[in-house]
Amino acid sequence: MKTVAIILFILMYVLLIALPKRRAVVALATALIYLVSGILPIGKLPTAIDWNVLLMILGTLLLVDYFIESNMPHFIADKLLAIAPNVMWVTILMSLFSGIISAFIDNVATLLMVAPVGLAVCKKLKINPVPMIISIAVSSNLQGAATLVGDTTSIMLASYARMDFNDFFWMHGKPGIFFAVELGALVTVPIMMILFRKDREPIGETEKTVVKDYIPTIMMVLHVVLLIAASFFPNKPEITNGVICMGCGIIGVIWEFILDRDKDRLVRIMKNLDYDTLLLLTGLFTVIAGITEVGLIDDLAAFIASTGGNNLFLMFTIIVWGSMLISAFIDNIPYVATMLPVLQGVTLAMGVEPYLLYFGLLCGATLGGNITPVGASCNIAGVGMLRKEGHEVSFFDFARIGIPFTVAATLAAYVYLWIFWR
Repeated sequence: MKTVAIILFILMYVLLIALPKRRAVVALATALIYLVSGILPIGKLPTAIDWNVLLMILGTLLLVDYFIESNMPHFIADKLLAIAPNVMWVTILMSLFSGIISAFIDNVATLLMVAPVGLAVCKKLKINPVPMIISIAVSSNLQGAATLVGDTTSIMLASYARMDFNDFFWMHGKPGIFFAVELGALVTVPIMMILFRKDREPIGETEKTVVKDYIPTIMMVLHVVLLIAASFFPNKPEITNGVICMGCGIIGVIWEFILDRDKDRLVRIMKNLDYDTLLLLTGLFTVIAGITEVGLIDDLAAFIASTGGNNLFLMFTIIVWGSMLISAFIDNIPYVATMLPVLQGVTLAMGVEPYLLYFGLLCGATLGGNITPVGASCNIAGVGMLRKEGHEVSFFDFARIGIPFTVAATLAAYVYLWIFWR
């Protein structure tokens, strides 16, 4: 059964690369085979799907079209264009902007809020939005590991290692993982300067935008405030963030409908929802649960632990770079959940503190999703928004930006963590 699951998993990724317009169909078909064949028992399907992520995306998507129609993304774009000397720096500023936000709220929510601004910028400048949206997505993924509230894997680590919010900044008399992530973010700036070195066109005068409706922006800001506030409550239900986003989305839609009573507009908003992204994620969650069920992730964890032996530097190196590669194809949440107790056992046997390996795991697993367009929910959402705008993104398009970004940021964090936490 395990062999069949692995073959199907590899075949799925080959087809995802070969058929970019049919990714949702490929993922759902593979998921169906997993269920019919018994690789994943049907009874475990409800818990296999990450309803929190799906509700976050759906709730935010309900507001995205209203947000765009309000002209607020274009208004923010005006402000960014006013301080950027050329197109290259517009892309860099947008990436850093999304990264800062993502340090404090979920990276998927960040992408869905910031990407419309990026699209507005590109429309004003009449340039291809693909590089900018990919940069926003990978930057959001990176910064998610900076704080306790930025990503699910950060919350998992904090819970397992009994860390609080401040421990991500300063812990045991040492600078925390926050600075490793921020160093990685800074290193990506020269990488982006190289990637976008040809985009030196000066920013000319653009038509100034007037915001038509502040309600979608208020609901977007409310998203952020509530998500940050919720992060400080321990032992909350896993679906909390999804409920917050869905609640804000529904309230925003009802509010807009009460104001304009435009049924045609409401129908158009519902039709424009990115159902492909939701279906693709549903299929991928099911497939990942299937390979977890047959023990593949446990096997990978055991292999990594055994390969490192008793050499701390070798173990740390394998954890960081191995986690990066694995997370490019496998959801990092079950992987991190599996690896944390493995690393605790390994460090106990070696007689060393586990934090170096914990932080290395978090950095590698978080950044690895940036390598492929289906490596993280944030990437999938970004590619979905581009597809909705008529831009198909191939694996090569994404990897051209994602790989150098990931390698540079991971290398910086790797060196930093070894210097301060060995």
